[in-house]
Amino acid sequence: MSSTPSLDGRRFRAVADTVGGEVGTLTEFAYRERDGEIWAEYAGGTVRRGFLVGVRDGDEIEFRYTQLNTAGETSTGHCFSVLRTLPDGRLRLEETWEWESRPGSGTSAVEEVR
Repeated sequence: MSSTPSLDGRRFRAVADTVGGEVGTLTEFAYRERDGEIWAEYAGGTVRRGFLVGVRDGDEIEFRYTQLNTAGETSTGHCFSVLRTLPDGRLRLEETWEWESRPGSGTSAVEEVR
C-alpha cells in the first residue's frame, strides 16, 4: 500500500535540465492514475509531445515513454521512479531512465507544480 497520495490530476516539472535526455525545466507532465495504472502527457522545452504509461506498486512506478522533439525526431525509453513527499507536502518523483530507441541513460527528478 502506498504511503503517498494519488498522482491523478497532478502536474509536475523537471527540477533541472536532464543530461543526455530531452526533458527540462520547461517540460510539464500531467499525470493520471487509476487502479495502479499510471499515464501522462507531457510537453515543453525541446519536447513537442510525449506520452508515458505504466504501473504503480506502492511508491514505485515503472513506465515506458515515447516522445516527439522539436527537431521532429521520435524516441522511446523506460523509466523506474520512486515517489516521495517533500516537506511542503508536494510530491517528487526520483527517476532512473534509459533510452530504448538510442544509446543513453541517466537520473532525473520531477516535482509537483502548484
